[in-house]
This record gives sequence, C-alpha cells and structure tokens, in this order.
Amino acid sequence: MSVLIYIAIPLFFITIVLEYFYLRQRHGFLGYETKDTAASLSMGIGNVIIGAASKSLIVGLNFWLYEHYALFADFLSSHFWWTWLLLFFADDFCYYCFHRFGHRTRVGWAAHVNHHSSQHYNLSTALRQSWTTPLFHWMFYLPLPILGFHPLAILTMQALSLLYQYWIHTETVGHMGWFERFFNTPSHHRVHHGSNEQYLDKNYGGFLIIYDKLFGSFAAEEEKVKYGLTTNITTFNPFKIAVHEWLNLWREMRHSSSIWQALKRPWKPPGWEPTEQKPYYSE
Repeated sequence: MSVLIYIAIPLFFITIVLEYFYLRQRHGFLGYETKDTAASLSMGIGNVIIGAASKSLIVGLNFWLYEHYALFADFLSSHFWWTWLLLFFADDFCYYCFHRFGHRTRVGWAAHVNHHSSQHYNLSTALRQSWTTPLFHWMFYLPLPILGFHPLAILTMQALSLLYQYWIHTETVGHMGWFERFFNTPSHHRVHHGSNEQYLDKNYGGFLIIYDKLFGSFAAEEEKVKYGLTTNITTFNPFKIAVHEWLNLWREMRHSSSIWQALKRPWKPPGWEPTEQKPYYSE
C-alpha cells in the first residue's frame, strides 16, 4: 500500500499546482489559502509517517489471520478475476463502515474531524489526513483476511481506494451523469464535506456510492455547499488540528456527572448530551 502512495506523491503535488493555477484564472477565484494548504500537507505527511510505523504490525496480523482462519482461501486463490471483483466490493463495504463509524461515534469523529476542518475544498484537502485513525482503522478490515483474501491483495485495494478518493476533492468537476449512480464523485464528496444541515453525515462511500443508497446515508448535491465544521476551528497548527477534538472529548468526559455518562460519551454521536442520570454510577 505504502509503495503505491509514495509513487503517487509527485502526482499529488503536480495536480495541486495545476488546480491552483486553473482556479486563479477562473473568474479571479483562487480557492486556495497558503496557511490552509500548508496545514493540509503537514497533516498528510504526519499520516504517512504514523501509518508506516504501524504498518508492519497490521500486515503481520493480517497474515496470521489469513494463515490460520481463512475460510475461502482456496476458492479465492484459484479464481483471479472473481477474487479482485469480490475484494473490490468487500473492501469498499469495510471502508463505508469505518467511515460511518468516524462520523457517528465521538471517538471516531475525534480522529476523523481534522479531514473536515478546512473551509476550502480542493485537492490539497484530500491530503489533510488524520494522525490517529491509523491506530484503529485496520480493525474494520479484519474480516477480509478471515474470508480468505490475501493480505497483499487487501493492501493493494486499500491503496487504490485511497488514490481514487484523491481526485474527488475538487470543485472543478461538475456532475458526471450515469457514473454518479454507482460511483463516488466530486459532487457526492462535496456533499460529504458540507456543513449544511441536510448534508451532515452523508455520502460515506470510497469507490462506490451504492452502500450510501442502500443504508440511507445518501444525499445529492443541490444547495451550494458550505465547507468546514458546524463550529469551525481557528488554527492552522497541524498539531492542534490533529488533537483538538480529542482534548474536547477528554474535557467533556472529565466533567460528566457520572462515570456511566463519561464511559458512554466516546461511543455516542457528536453532539450527544445525556438525558437521564444513573445515580448508582455517580462519582
């Protein structure tokens, strides 16, 4: 996975520069802010370093599961095209679950929120990646080696999914007709980055948009998208961007009226507040 991402890094920078000049020439609209872009690039670098540091353990676990618990390894290893087609759908479903967890639980949002913290939407925003999701996102992909998909094939598909999601972070591409019925596109992902009320927690897909349509989390781009958070942060410091929501969560847990409420808070959706007390857990 890392090899494909490293190879793509020059392409990232080239396309960011091209988009920057295109937007600057288009009706005087810039679309980039120097400090914001620098923060996004810094977040991306940190994500790659942390991800690389944890990769060996994750790959080792996947190989162990594959060697000891793979259910359909014989079938998948002998049907090349079926294997990659099934892995394409299975990997994207795992990503959907992981991404939805990142929005619908406070602990997931604490890790994922930095990706949504920019008030701009351009290719550099795609690189504004979390420093803490590499610590747990692999859990959502554990069913894949157990089903019998080879760990190296899983890593390759994850890399392809990540690379695909790079190009959809742009306002330079409009609607794409029939393609949007099945695949994630810039229009669909602009919705995902919107802080408009009707766009919140929508369009979690990676390659595909079909799981959003199946599970009721799809919204089409209609109203002009307002990017950023419902309450925006006011810093470009990558360290603060990376940890600010973790600190908010910790403060709220500390000030909870009971241990029970404190323990529930990380697993409740962002914005959750308790409606009842549990006096037998009171501090």
